[in-house]
Amino acid sequence: MKSILRSGPVQSTLAFLIWAYMALIGRTNRWHVEGLEKVEPLWDGDQGLIAASWHSRILLLPVGWTRYMRHRAGSDGKLAIMISMSRDGEFVARAAEKLGLKVIRGSRGNKKKQDKDKGGAAAIRETGELLKEGGAVCITIDGPRGPRQRASLGAALLAQRRGAKIVTYALAASPAKRLNSWDRFVIPFPFTKGAIVIGDIIEAPRGVPAEDIRQRMEDALNAATQRAEELVGGTYEPPEPLSEETA
Repeated sequence: MKSILRSGPVQSTLAFLIWAYMALIGRTNRWHVEGLEKVEPLWDGDQGLIAASWHSRILLLPVGWTRYMRHRAGSDGKLAIMISMSRDGEFVARAAEKLGLKVIRGSRGNKKKQDKDKGGAAAIRETGELLKEGGAVCITIDGPRGPRQRASLGAALLAQRRGAKIVTYALAASPAKRLNSWDRFVIPFPFTKGAIVIGDIIEAPRGVPAEDIRQRMEDALNAATQRAEELVGGTYEPPEPLSEETA
């Protein structure tokens, strides 16, 4: 089965189906957008932006990214989304490229599998250069393996190093199917209600501890996600409780 899924024709077919579904969701759902005025003043600037979202919303992410961030001055070639090097990530990456997004492949490495290259270092370098040029990149800050709705430190450190601002970017759709996966992956239904909520804009000055920025980012994105679920009449699921190992 793994060899079949890795074959070129199968991956191309799955990528096409995911792209078609993403496009269908974007075009047929009734979208409520809240907080866009927070990010609009940043579009004409030359400061890099990191859009922070949750891994569970991957199928929804391109909606706002392609509709609204394209309005940013000089955005051609400077809008990207970071997607993991996993097999599932390959399908989504190809679909995102079909939507006209630049894709940066890479993810956090696994401490238990230090010999396995996840492309994380190269992805960080490429993202850093994009931000330096005033570009914008969307990052799922709890991906690719969680804990669910708990931000990793990476986006905070990257924002500090490149002087970028963090835009908390939440999405919801209802009704939708939630899978029993680590992230409670959301599969939105077409012809339903959708919401895009721009939460707090997080500054990342170098003199502030990165952990403080990480926590503010996590809290702001969870608050924005809760608001997005309220707008569509959905059910907000709070973050996964932290174990002693991850706390």
